[in-house]
Amino acid sequence: MKIEKEGPAEEVVDHPPHYNQGIEVIDFIDSWGFSFTVGNIIKYVSRHKYKKEPLEDLKKAKWYLDRLIKKYED
Repeated sequence: MKIEKEGPAEEVVDHPPHYNQGIEVIDFIDSWGFSFTVGNIIKYVSRHKYKKEPLEDLKKAKWYLDRLIKKYED
C-alpha cells in the first residue's frame, strides 16, 4: 500500500534543512580533515538547536569529547 502526501516531501536523508545553515557540517568537517570523533563532536554541537531534543545531541557530543579527552590523558 502506497501512501501519498500532498506537496513535496521534506528531504530527511540527503541535505535536510537542519544540516545546512550556510555550510553543511560534513563539508566543514571534511575541509579541516577532522577525525571521526572530532567530526561527531562538531556535528552534534552545531545541529543541536535544530533538533527536537537538543539536550540529547549535546550529551552525544559530550560522550565523544570525554572519549577524546581520555585518549589524550592516556
